[in-house]
Amino acid sequence: MPTTEELHVTPVAAPATLQPERIPDPCVVIIFGASGDLTKRKLLPALYHLEQAGLLPEKISVVGVARRPLRDSFAGDMKEGILAGGGVDANDPKLAPFIDRIQYHAMNFDDPAGYDALNQLLTGIDKQSGTCGNRLFYLATAPEYFSDIINFLGEHGMSKPCEATEGRTPWVRVIIEKPFGHDLESARALNDEVNKVFDEDQIFRIDHYLGKETVQNILVFRFANGIFENSWNRNYIDHVEITAAESIGIEGRGPFYETAGALRDVVQNHVMELLSFVAMEPPVSFEAAAVRAEKVKVWKAITPIHPADTVRGQYGPGTVDGQHVVGYRQEDRVHPRSQTETYAALRLEIENWRWAGVPFYIRAGKRLAKRVTEITIQFKLPPLLLFKDREGAAAEGIQPNLISMRIQPDEGISLRFGAKVPGAGMKISPVNMDFSYAGAFGKSSANGYERLLLDAMLGDATLFAHRDGVEATWALITPILQAWAKDPVKDFPNYAAGTWGPPAADALLESENRKWRKL
Repeated sequence: MPTTEELHVTPVAAPATLQPERIPDPCVVIIFGASGDLTKRKLLPALYHLEQAGLLPEKISVVGVARRPLRDSFAGDMKEGILAGGGVDANDPKLAPFIDRIQYHAMNFDDPAGYDALNQLLTGIDKQSGTCGNRLFYLATAPEYFSDIINFLGEHGMSKPCEATEGRTPWVRVIIEKPFGHDLESARALNDEVNKVFDEDQIFRIDHYLGKETVQNILVFRFANGIFENSWNRNYIDHVEITAAESIGIEGRGPFYETAGALRDVVQNHVMELLSFVAMEPPVSFEAAAVRAEKVKVWKAITPIHPADTVRGQYGPGTVDGQHVVGYRQEDRVHPRSQTETYAALRLEIENWRWAGVPFYIRAGKRLAKRVTEITIQFKLPPLLLFKDREGAAAEGIQPNLISMRIQPDEGISLRFGAKVPGAGMKISPVNMDFSYAGAFGKSSANGYERLLLDAMLGDATLFAHRDGVEATWALITPILQAWAKDPVKDFPNYAAGTWGPPAADALLESENRKWRKL
């Protein structure tokens, strides 16, 4: 088989379509669970990247809230995280003033007195810094603390904005990290708890995947270009693959992963979001309500997923990047006979006019051969193969057209099509037209949280989950979890670390004369 050639795409030298810069109102960002890794590695670097870009208000403060006594060291730790996050010079004149606006408040999340003291602190910041009562609470804690924090914020008068005055309307919003529930019942219960305290338009359920430029670019690729829409349907598309593969293991998070697994940790949220962007109808506008409505339509159109169309796996010992690694059951704080899946594959169909009969294949897992998140749209072969050999068979090299959207790493989009190999014969070779984000726009130090934090401060919920969407995806996943719980796996581990998962995942496609794309 001829090797695939690469045709790199040069960006057109034309002015970009720009939207006016949006600057939020003065505000305080309060991060619960601020002593955790997320705050230092992602949230504070993202906030500072916004500061560098001139997208934050002049009057903004950050308050970290956690149980540990870190008052004297917290701001310095956050500075280290900002510098380690990339794209920041230690001598940047904006850095020191930004660090000066970081404070820390130590308290237990179930201590009423701690919330009284926090309220006093925020009131003082409003008076001193002019943040006008605008507050963005970020729940970066373990899920078991969500309800307590939400309820105490309500009881201590911090969930509702203060009264509007002439010229300004104060706001209060809350960002809630995943996992948002562990099944449909718990997600509904948590939604009810949160909605008792906060109105739905105050709630921002975050999925950091939606902050990635390449995820947002799926919508631009589909709806800002006129050449794809006519073929984006069952008449031309054979099937769709979505892969979310990681080469790392569980990174010391044994207790968390034992209660999560690949289906809850990745498929229910990240992968379902990617699927909705690929499959949704054009919204009437890019407003939050319109985009969310089209996404929910996709999830509700998915037919119930039969357990026979699912595969679960768990990695055993193997080799990753030339290094021997242990199996999942040998990881720290993992049960030696654990039934937790580290790999999940699904086949599903969307029962609507556009997608009827088109299978969507999904796979996600830990300790796979490489780190890659990619969406592949495979088109049908032409109805009549004109190019044949002397025996009448299809000419060598004819392969289906593909559009591949690379979410991470090496973000970009490629289109595969057939081209004639120079020479006297009719030999055809697949070639790729390849667009690279880094090649076209340069490397970025952004981590994906920048856009989401900015949107939350602006009150734009387009890239956040609504309760209807959360419950719709859990309604699809929960029956699978229940079926798996009733049917323990006897052959775990069933794939070696450093491979592409269990053989049953290959059989899922081979039974329909298809196979996973090599990544």
